[in-house]
Amino acid sequence: MPLPPAPGRRAAKLPAEAFLTTRAAETDDALGTAAISDSTPAATNGAAAKTRTRRASTAAATAAAPAAGSAAAKKPRSTRSAPQSAKAPAVTPATPAAPAAPAKPAPAAAPVSGRKARGGHPAPKTLFVLDTNVLLHDPSSLFRFEEHDIFLPMVVLEELDNHKKGMTEVARNGRQVSRTLDSLVASQPADGLDKGLPLNATGQKGATGTLYFQTHPLDAALPEGLPQGKADNQILGVVAALRGEYSDREVVLVSKDINMRVKARALGLAAEDYQNDKVLDDGDLLYAGVLALPHDFWAKAGKNVESWQEGAITYYRVSGAIVDQLMINQFVYYEGPGEPSLYMRVTEIRDRTAVLKTLRDFGNPKNAVWGVSTRNREQNFAMNLLMNPDVDFVTLTGTAGTGKTLLALAAGLAQVLDERRYTEIIMTRATVSVGEDIGFLPGTEEEKMGPWMGALDDNLEFLAKGDGGNAGEWGRAATNELIRSRIKIKSMNFMRGRTFLNKYVIIDEAQNLTPKQMKTLITRAGPGTKIICMGNLAQIDTPYLTEGSSGLTYVVDRFKGWPHSGHITLARGERSRLADFASEVL
Repeated sequence: MPLPPAPGRRAAKLPAEAFLTTRAAETDDALGTAAISDSTPAATNGAAAKTRTRRASTAAATAAAPAAGSAAAKKPRSTRSAPQSAKAPAVTPATPAAPAAPAKPAPAAAPVSGRKARGGHPAPKTLFVLDTNVLLHDPSSLFRFEEHDIFLPMVVLEELDNHKKGMTEVARNGRQVSRTLDSLVASQPADGLDKGLPLNATGQKGATGTLYFQTHPLDAALPEGLPQGKADNQILGVVAALRGEYSDREVVLVSKDINMRVKARALGLAAEDYQNDKVLDDGDLLYAGVLALPHDFWAKAGKNVESWQEGAITYYRVSGAIVDQLMINQFVYYEGPGEPSLYMRVTEIRDRTAVLKTLRDFGNPKNAVWGVSTRNREQNFAMNLLMNPDVDFVTLTGTAGTGKTLLALAAGLAQVLDERRYTEIIMTRATVSVGEDIGFLPGTEEEKMGPWMGALDDNLEFLAKGDGGNAGEWGRAATNELIRSRIKIKSMNFMRGRTFLNKYVIIDEAQNLTPKQMKTLITRAGPGTKIICMGNLAQIDTPYLTEGSSGLTYVVDRFKGWPHSGHITLARGERSRLADFASEVL
């Protein structure tokens, strides 16, 4: 509501002496009134006389207050008298005076401070109860909940103990979680475990919450249809008991198990998936590496575009709002009706300007790479990245039949055998089967990896046939032998600790890798090494991995904008009309 108008003149202030006299008179008056009711008549008459005398003196002092106030206004006010004057109550003058101007309203300090007091208290922290699969999936998940608290039931610690044996990824994560918990417990006094452990005790500054262990039995009535001996049901019982014990807080179960979350919600308990490992909530928001220029781009930005030519390459410097949408090594194209098409790559972004460079047309048979010519726009973009020596890391995504493996192999053979830029091609993939495992495979490492490399054999057969031409049986055999001598098939299980020097590394089926596995592979790169990650996010076979949490999605999002990396999503299939139709309708 609007404030009242300001006063026309300042009201006189009551001096401190008058204020003290007035308060003393009021106090004595109250005491005298109380004495009248309990005293004798003689004492009553005397007290009444004294009271009248004090009231008379009070009226005289009040009448002199305006004069004293005007005199005091000329003197500098002391810091001690100012607060006392501000607290003085209004006193009615003994003599009539001119109507005073409306008093200046007091500042709204009390209501504002009241709102701050109510809003200043932080909301109660959420208490997250972690399932065992969350800890086994991400050992650092204890420190991913910021200021909120974490509760670990005793059955979770029991399951961690059962999963810590072995050499699998799950076993390694279980041992890492046990070491983390041991460090947190060792950093606190032994008698303070029931009060909780600060999560930032070991240097994790981002986690300001508290870790609680189950130190006493928690009883909660669950439906009879849920067996009490099952670990999942015991965790649900702990969540139900905590919700009753901490009624002022929100208790949430965090689990990677979909059925566990469904059962929790059926019981009226809050349950969520572990979201920290997800790069994107929607796969359609994944960086595609391609941007289409609007049809009116040249009409609007034509005056602000600079162009120059270096040999067969043309450069354009553009400015404006379009620069905010661009990233280094992103491809932009312009296709307008009745106008020539233009395909470019972003090579520099500085302030509000960007430099675009035209591409080499690998769709022309003259520019074919190892006998392979690109058939669509995205394949041409991908081949420009694969053949660029300044790009060390390339990611290719797309549906089946878009040519990911063929393009990567053709570019690798051209740069290993023809240009001698790399010494050899190293190819690996995640050994995750579509159906059930067929058992142990005999032979050496490459022989064991042979059944997993059927895509490599199919593409090498096509490349050898296209390069050999009409050389006959002997020519094709020699070509195949030469190609095989420069391609090494390695297993991912033995990659830790290795360093690749001047190698062309192809990681196939990368959608089945976790972010941690992807980090392990990419950090193997030494000087002069180029890594290509390929995969189809619609064909994930690894449990607990989705399009948002896949290692391929993780590296695409983290590497976008780096000057030595590039990404392309191949949109159109070129395998056959049958494969294209099956990808659309099945």
